[in-house]
Amino acid sequence: MRRIHELLLKGDPSHVAISDHDGSDYSYADLSRLVEDMAARLSAYGVRAGDRVMLLSENCVTYLVATLALGRLDAWTLLANARLTAAEVDRLAKVADIRCTIYTPEVSAAARAHAERMRGVSLGNMACGELLVSPLRDATPEPVEDGPEQTAVLIYTSGTVGEPKGVMLTHGNLLFMAQTSSTLRSISAADVTLAVLPGTHIFGLTSVFLAALAKGSRLIAMPRFDPDAVLDRIREDVTILPAVPQVFAALLRRLAELGVERLEHKNLRYIYAGGAPLDLGVKQRVERVFGLPLHNGYGQTEASPGIATTRLNSPRSDASVGLAVPGTEIRIHDPDEHGVGELWVRGPNVMKGYYRNPEATRAALTEDGFLRTGDLARRDPDGAIHIVGRLKELIVHSGFNVYPPEVEAVLSLHPAVSLSAVVGLARDGDEDVIAFVTTQAEVTEAELRNWLRERLAPYKVPMRIVIADTVPQAATGKILKSKLLEHFRDRLEQKE
Repeated sequence: MRRIHELLLKGDPSHVAISDHDGSDYSYADLSRLVEDMAARLSAYGVRAGDRVMLLSENCVTYLVATLALGRLDAWTLLANARLTAAEVDRLAKVADIRCTIYTPEVSAAARAHAERMRGVSLGNMACGELLVSPLRDATPEPVEDGPEQTAVLIYTSGTVGEPKGVMLTHGNLLFMAQTSSTLRSISAADVTLAVLPGTHIFGLTSVFLAALAKGSRLIAMPRFDPDAVLDRIREDVTILPAVPQVFAALLRRLAELGVERLEHKNLRYIYAGGAPLDLGVKQRVERVFGLPLHNGYGQTEASPGIATTRLNSPRSDASVGLAVPGTEIRIHDPDEHGVGELWVRGPNVMKGYYRNPEATRAALTEDGFLRTGDLARRDPDGAIHIVGRLKELIVHSGFNVYPPEVEAVLSLHPAVSLSAVVGLARDGDEDVIAFVTTQAEVTEAELRNWLRERLAPYKVPMRIVIADTVPQAATGKILKSKLLEHFRDRLEQKE
């Protein structure tokens, strides 16, 4: 198997492959015809092999068809959440040198707004909805590789300001992770997976959408998380629910509001948390209410994303992320006296590199092919991996990645701000974004937040912006981020 669209051959042509946001069902045969149709329309429009094409989307059939159709054309899909701001979208278009953008207007008002702003062109209606694209740009296509090393998707991991890094994931990367995820979950054609995770996130793409297709099973596309809709689906036909810990925490809150102590479900057999650290208390409450083990895993976009996961037949009572994904190699680099060191991984899941950024690629990948994750971990004698800290500053808020340098860069553009620092504050199984600034002119927290709202997606805007005369700094002038929360604890608690 060379390309991700060939996963459709795994399914019975008459079997339902995906149920759309409006309840419409599409069989594997339907999906194959849609992919062929869209690929032909895009090719006729001017999309070429090696082009980068942005997909501004939320979960729906059109999203999946576009991703597979672009892969069929040997174009690269630049996955981007439709809820990004205009400035963020424009930045991505520039740094990736895209040929055009595809939108999913029926399911996403945000995507339609981007299409209107970017003067979208209709390529006609398909069975799954209108094919709406931006005007073509003068872009240079990349060379094409016949084998599975051809780049399939491009995902930017450090936002849209500063120095964004575009992760190049190949068809081979995605096919490996789809097959591995489906095998680890023992997925069969009888399974029904609820796709509530954003498909524009690598977790949603490989571990949800492509994993379900790899075994000829059925998907239910849910564009946005709604706790009542998720609970309804769980009670009806869903057998597999992958989600970030924050989704499970939100479901617990909703069930508590409804006075439900034990969730009744007919077919649910596997629930899985990933994409962010899983709090042990959340895990225990979910298991008590759902009556099932909550499996856990760890990954990064650069690893497609799976690096470790707990096993179906051996659930754990702790917060370990489980064993290394089969077919990969894990190394704890330079461990201290407690066995804690940086986690490195090597295998078919590891990215090709960062697009047009050889320096960042060299910093992330060793000469012998290990990915330096930037995360600190230790390993039990039985091989179970525990993530104990971060070398990187990534914040995961409500399941979305927030990179502090990105928020700091926008804050620093405000004329009143002299210094800024952004950190994450753990709270109820989630992480809040907290900013600290020193100023050189009068400004209020509300004014700074409005400044950010105009330039960043809503989930990146800090919950709190602390304006201070000084912040903890080293002799060099570097802000000591590790001391900020404790130093300003009284102010943070007082505001609450």
